[in-house]
Amino acid sequence: MTRSTIAGHLPADPQRRHWLRAGLTSAAAVALAPAAGSAAPAAPVAVTAAGRTTDLLRLDLNESSYGPSPRVGPAVQRALVEAPRYVSAAQLQALQSQIASLEGVAPEQVIVGEVLEALGQHLALSQGAGGFIYSVPGYGALVDAARPFGGRAVEVPLNARLENDLPALLAAIAPDTRALFVVNPHNPSGTLSPGAEFDRFVSAAQARTLVIVDEAYLDYREDAATLSAVRLLRQGQNVVVFRTLGKIHALAGLQVGYALVPAALAGALRQRGVGGAHAQNQLSLAAASAALADPAHVAQVRRSVAAERRHWQQVLSGLRLRSTEAAGNFVFVDTGHPHAAVAAGLLQQGVRIARVFARYDTWVRITVGTPAENRRAQQALRSVLVQLGTAQGGAAA
Repeated sequence: MTRSTIAGHLPADPQRRHWLRAGLTSAAAVALAPAAGSAAPAAPVAVTAAGRTTDLLRLDLNESSYGPSPRVGPAVQRALVEAPRYVSAAQLQALQSQIASLEGVAPEQVIVGEVLEALGQHLALSQGAGGFIYSVPGYGALVDAARPFGGRAVEVPLNARLENDLPALLAAIAPDTRALFVVNPHNPSGTLSPGAEFDRFVSAAQARTLVIVDEAYLDYREDAATLSAVRLLRQGQNVVVFRTLGKIHALAGLQVGYALVPAALAGALRQRGVGGAHAQNQLSLAAASAALADPAHVAQVRRSVAAERRHWQQVLSGLRLRSTEAAGNFVFVDTGHPHAAVAAGLLQQGVRIARVFARYDTWVRITVGTPAENRRAQQALRSVLVQLGTAQGGAAA
């Protein structure tokens, strides 16, 4: 009896295998088509106040409208043939080595993944109940993850310039502090803590507790390398630097990033299973490697966003609205009206902006998109302000 006569044990069909591979590759090509252009995938449909349908312009989560590097699509297509296989230790080590070379650290100091939550949980579990200091309003993922395991949020308001209040953050450190978490440039204000002052702050704080610096938006600065806290990690300081590839690299949908950590902490995290090969997937690793290998694309996106951010500031100034000196891919502006009213008005025109941030109930955060997206958002904002009675003139495009 041959294999072909046994139900459930059909011989491999080379034509079927070819068809399957071609189908998967074609699907990937369609899904990643924006990587070769400058636009994001088609947006969901919104219904305006007048009952008309329009594409929903999503300027709420600081994603990149400029798409990933053109190298990402082909890399993901090639990786599809490995989709049936778990990521191997060798594959993960290759990406760790690539990142280590870019960052000037040892490969064992690289933890691959969007690991802020896992880091917060580890610190709470390994050190017991204690405080996690961070700026508010701010990104609370790490603190929220630590809370169920005894982590206690220690909130420090921004200063009058809507920057991280470095002296107040330093003063908040106590004997039971487990970590000090700071986002630089900050989110949602977009403000950047000055380089030399920030270095002194980190150096002083790390002598008393672990300092975690989230640099999700630092790549939007041309001088990112001279500002990054990774310089202090290289000196042996008690500092963790987190980067996501979901912003300027435009890989938000693939959930990939990495942390650069002291060697002892890296070992402890790996013992807990954080950042291991089992936690990765073939497509995200391939996309990350390709994106990191294309600094020219990152530089181009940085220039485009900077030009559009300047235009946004000109528009906001023309409307006589107060805004911060944002350094990321978004603007933060005080409209003088409740966030709910402005957000609802914009959504009626098919533009979605970020959620409200406590203590800044009249401020809105708007992601910087492509020129066409920004013109549409600026026109919508002007229209809403006219409806609310506060527009002071100025061009919106």
